[in-house]
Amino acid sequence: MKRPEIILPDYKNCIANLPNSILKKFNAEPRGDSLPLLDRYLTHDYKNIIVFLLDGMGKVILERHLAEKGAFRAHLAGIYTSTFLSTTVAATTSVMSGLQPCEHSWLGWDCYYPQIDKNVTVFLNVEQGTQNPAADYNLAWTTTPYENVINRIKSHGGQAYLEAPFANREIDSFEKLCDCVRADCAKPGQKYIYAYWNQPDGCLHHYGCGSQEVKKELQSLEAQVASLAKELETETKNSNRATKPSSEPTDSLIIVTADHGHIDNRQVWLRDYPQLHECLEREPSLEPRVLNLFVKPEKEDFFVQEFNKTFGDDFDLLPVEEVIKRKLFGTGQPHPNFRSMLGNYLAIAKGNLSIMTVDETFIGMHGSLTEDEMLIPLIVFDGK
Repeated sequence: MKRPEIILPDYKNCIANLPNSILKKFNAEPRGDSLPLLDRYLTHDYKNIIVFLLDGMGKVILERHLAEKGAFRAHLAGIYTSTFLSTTVAATTSVMSGLQPCEHSWLGWDCYYPQIDKNVTVFLNVEQGTQNPAADYNLAWTTTPYENVINRIKSHGGQAYLEAPFANREIDSFEKLCDCVRADCAKPGQKYIYAYWNQPDGCLHHYGCGSQEVKKELQSLEAQVASLAKELETETKNSNRATKPSSEPTDSLIIVTADHGHIDNRQVWLRDYPQLHECLEREPSLEPRVLNLFVKPEKEDFFVQEFNKTFGDDFDLLPVEEVIKRKLFGTGQPHPNFRSMLGNYLAIAKGNLSIMTVDETFIGMHGSLTEDEMLIPLIVFDGK
């Protein structure tokens, strides 16, 4: 089997740069470098700048399931990279903040928080692998808070809206998400709208990258976004015919992107390797394809030798200081909590194997540095 190509995050051309282009456009101070792929469109003024983030829709998935002449691939502006880790917690926090993972420290689905000496499922605020509350407050928001792009734009006098199931429980379908975006677009004035949807990620996890379920989901998402783009374009033309020329823009720019891709994986469970498990001070966290390892000092030499013998074909085992030196988590100023969350080694998947620490089984996975996981599309429907 051919080994997947490894793609390193490009922090001049990645998902963390996109929100900084938006901030710059709305005269709010960026948190880092902007995205050149997007900047060239933002030289124009628009009434509505809309970003649809479709979770898990990586480049490889897009090309596998959607027609080359279909709406998404026909409007493909370019390919760029996810963050490291290539996972929803890290990448969408970068989209929401304009910060790199080392700066915001929302690093993976599960993170170690030294403040309570526990691994915590970040978005759910429960102890890893359980339903038990991790604390009577939100660990991530308390220890690693950030100001989101929506609020930054508002604080600089602009209009901005967040539409997502986690922000509005009434959004339980992509159709309803699009309805919310339509309603925002109808409001007067120039505005930014960020719309997040949790598919095709769910389908990819449960059915795999090549499944018909994923194809059907993607075709539905593509059709609905294309319909919305055409609708907004028609409204603009009708508005321009009905009114006198104005300096107020009427066009809409729709950007469709993803936080990461997916790869079909093989899974093993760490508990089945007691010779390795016993060397650890605590359970690993982050993701099954990138694990942070707190190795007992007296077991370090044995662990490195045994891990490489067992998993060396599928994982790179790197000292954390080397990972930081390579700036895989970003080039910015690390958050004060960042280093203490990582342990002393990182195991980074380079094939399709995942090492599970909890009793879950997924066909599709993500988090590491393969082409399938790292490359994401920038799709642009330009009303002009």
